[in-house]
Amino acid sequence: MKKLLSILLVAVMLLSLAACGAGTKTLRISTTTSVNDSGLLGYLLPYFKEATGYEVDVQSAGTGAAIQKAMDGNADLILVHSKASEEKFVADGYGVERIPFMYNYFVIVGPKDDPAGIKDSKDATAAFAKIAASEAKFVSRGDDSGTHKAELKIWAETAPNAETDTWYINAGKGMGECLTMASEQGAYCLTDKATFLSNAKNLDLEILLAEGEDMKNTYSLIACNPEKLPDIDTEGAKAFIDWMTGDEASALIAKYGEAEYGSALFYLIEE
Repeated sequence: MKKLLSILLVAVMLLSLAACGAGTKTLRISTTTSVNDSGLLGYLLPYFKEATGYEVDVQSAGTGAAIQKAMDGNADLILVHSKASEEKFVADGYGVERIPFMYNYFVIVGPKDDPAGIKDSKDATAAFAKIAASEAKFVSRGDDSGTHKAELKIWAETAPNAETDTWYINAGKGMGECLTMASEQGAYCLTDKATFLSNAKNLDLEILLAEGEDMKNTYSLIACNPEKLPDIDTEGAKAFIDWMTGDEASALIAKYGEAEYGSALFYLIEE
């Protein structure tokens, strides 16, 4: 009799756990490191969960790797910042629609003594030319991320070769790690402003060139296409996109960073 009661009790517990699990909704987001390293997603997700009931599994990597995760069927939507790659993702049938919704700026950071003298440069291209001419150390993401693609666009045909240009360090790491490396080696680095400011207290670097038109950094949301990628949570992806582009998230994004840094770290794209 006791054995039977024990079996029944275990069965009831298992059924209760299964019922609880059935009510849990988990959304998979593949995103770039900058929205994660800057703290923005960590700040927003509790509000999203409260509004929708969704738990969120965040996978962050460089934009190239983040998009590949989605193409491999490991995400329901992506939040990235590389227009050409985003457009190809949609054109190839993996994404439903590219929705640009916010931006910030890339900045060039470096040692306070600015050995290459880039501080008064007219734009990022001119600053990069001075860095190359002086062979001052420069840490590149080197990871096919949105930031890396932006850096290569600025270098254009003058892009250094890490194998022969010893001052050019191809890190192959995320933004936070690259900033730490640049700080330790007294090097320059291209970074999004939000990630730099959120890590600045631990770095021996300062912003030397900021917010030029050639350094605007736009972020987009793209829901994965269930016709191309089965088992996608289309309802969850839509819920996240609707919430992120709605009034509550817009107000939260608009004030993120103001208290600590005196200005917002991200800006909304006005329709």
